[in-house]
Amino acid sequence: MQTENQKINLPILEEKKVTLSIKREDKIHPFVSGNKYRKLKYNVQKALQDNYDTLLTFGGAFSNHIAAAACAAQESGLRSIGIIRGEELAYKWKDNPTLATAADMGMQLQFVPRNLYREKNSEEFLGHLKSEFGRFYLLPEGGSNDLAVKGCEEILTEDDTVFDIICGCVGTGGTIAGMINATGNHQKVLGFPALKGDFLKESIRKFTAKENWELQTTYHFGGYAKVTSEYINFINEFKRCTQIPLDPVYTGKMMYGLMDMVKNDRFLPGTRILAIHTGGLQGIKGMNVTLKKKNLPLIDL
Repeated sequence: MQTENQKINLPILEEKKVTLSIKREDKIHPFVSGNKYRKLKYNVQKALQDNYDTLLTFGGAFSNHIAAAACAAQESGLRSIGIIRGEELAYKWKDNPTLATAADMGMQLQFVPRNLYREKNSEEFLGHLKSEFGRFYLLPEGGSNDLAVKGCEEILTEDDTVFDIICGCVGTGGTIAGMINATGNHQKVLGFPALKGDFLKESIRKFTAKENWELQTTYHFGGYAKVTSEYINFINEFKRCTQIPLDPVYTGKMMYGLMDMVKNDRFLPGTRILAIHTGGLQGIKGMNVTLKKKNLPLIDL
């Protein structure tokens, strides 16, 4: 499946003589959009091929992956189980748009304490889950594995070889690794992590041997659910100017960082940039609930 590249026309781009297009992966599917569609594609095929009837995966309160996995499982005739970080959510998940949507699509939600959730990759914890739920196809948190990377290699097409710079969001590293694998030697990939720290480099190197990439680690705003009024205003202004919505956890941070780099002359005149819109828009409703409680500006829907 190919998606359109939408050229962005903003005064700062014209001033700096830089061209920017956004690949609209967010338009693939209402729930299984962007990189989640790419990550789940071959994993669902493998689950069906190996005669699994259940997908089990992990995620937090506003996880795009949880919502997408629930939808993909339902559309494929599979049962789905979500192991959710935070036992306190067991009493209020119906007020959480992401979790309520996943449950509506048939996902069985199980809430676990954060200290137990950190053991999600241990043999002991997985053994407990197998005893409780029986045979299941395991999807890691965020969905990143070899099959997910294979799917994400299909984000870029032959037509995209005209771009000098490819930009993407980074959560667990699988999406950006797939994109790196699909680039030409003349291209450079810039990753914009949603989390603090430089630890993601090793996660990415598990899936790619190429070295034509680097992470921009100063635009995380403190972590997944951390935002500021300035940042929310940027997202809303970008949508007003381009008609493209951004999610606050991933694509908003990438675009904020990218435009800051353009403003500060980090790209030579004539540079052609392609930014990948990885979807995640379902999370806006949940984020707005949090923003309202904090008396912060809301993200325009």
